[in-house]
Amino acid sequence: MKAAVLREHNTPIEIEDVEISKPGPREVLVRPVAAGVCHTDLHFLDGSWPFPLPTILGHESAGVVEEVGSDVSYVKKGDHVITCLSAFCGHCNHCLTGHLSLCQSPEVAREADEAPRLFQGDKPINQYLNLSSFAELMLVHEHALVKVREDMPMDRAALIGCSTTTGMGAVFHTAGVEPGSTVAVIGCGGVGLAAVNGAAIAGAGMIIAIDRLDNKLDMARKVGATHTINASSSDAVKEVIELTKGGVDYSFEAIGLPVTAAQAFKMLRMGGTATITGMLPVGSKLELDGPDLLWERKLQGCMMGSNRFRIDMPRFVEFYLNGKLHLDDMISRHIKLEDVNEAFEAMKTGEEARQVIMFD
Repeated sequence: MKAAVLREHNTPIEIEDVEISKPGPREVLVRPVAAGVCHTDLHFLDGSWPFPLPTILGHESAGVVEEVGSDVSYVKKGDHVITCLSAFCGHCNHCLTGHLSLCQSPEVAREADEAPRLFQGDKPINQYLNLSSFAELMLVHEHALVKVREDMPMDRAALIGCSTTTGMGAVFHTAGVEPGSTVAVIGCGGVGLAAVNGAAIAGAGMIIAIDRLDNKLDMARKVGATHTINASSSDAVKEVIELTKGGVDYSFEAIGLPVTAAQAFKMLRMGGTATITGMLPVGSKLELDGPDLLWERKLQGCMMGSNRFRIDMPRFVEFYLNGKLHLDDMISRHIKLEDVNEAFEAMKTGEEARQVIMFD
């Protein structure tokens, strides 16, 4: 198969011929139809988050089942599926207490003494986040995918695989946004727009979208923002506090920078909660004013929207088909696998919302 192989950080990805194994007992072979190019991939491309190389990036995808292992009963050949990096074992402490997104069980990957899922000749290719979706085929554990309706457009379904689930899950699960509450979202990329859309579905009374680009703020208004702030020309924290007369109940940081994470905390009202969905670079530090903690403000992290993806993703599909989830407005361009390097360059400018690779 053809795959986009990353061999060195901060260098162009090459399209290479890669071999893929046959499914093991609990594995599923999937032919991707669409794969979103996510900012998380860029973090691993530029080395701000470490990962063993060589690898095949990509983790936001939807496709069709090609073949299943002998012990797989959940899906069959021809099923439409969305993949998720939150592969779960189903029986560890995290899984049994309903926190599937925190499962770190090694059993969803192959053992070290087994043949690798991806390889070139006698050299293994490291599978990225249980998936590696920038390729013509994917071999994944059955607990890394969910069946969805066949009338769901695949390019829209792919977005549900990461950005939608992260942003909306952060609103619904991690933070638990209440109807009528006030919300601020910093960063209007894929995850931030999903958080804005999720806050609207949750019934938030005021939803403030914050970004430095007017086109992103325009998109935020389309998906549910009631107010917008261009942070390139104003003090976002000050404006939020003035708009809300004291701060928001919930804030969401969807960029991954220490400065914006601190801003998310500073724009809270007393008793408010800031949720960091962005991936702060490894080694970065977050500095807060100690007295701010006296007012019961809370700062929390978020792993893939605290999802239960086999429950959440079919619901998000229904939201889309019922006109509540505005995925059409979140896709900026369809591209080929060979265009992946251009997609990453465009992402660095912040101009694009979500580019989606379409496989023939």
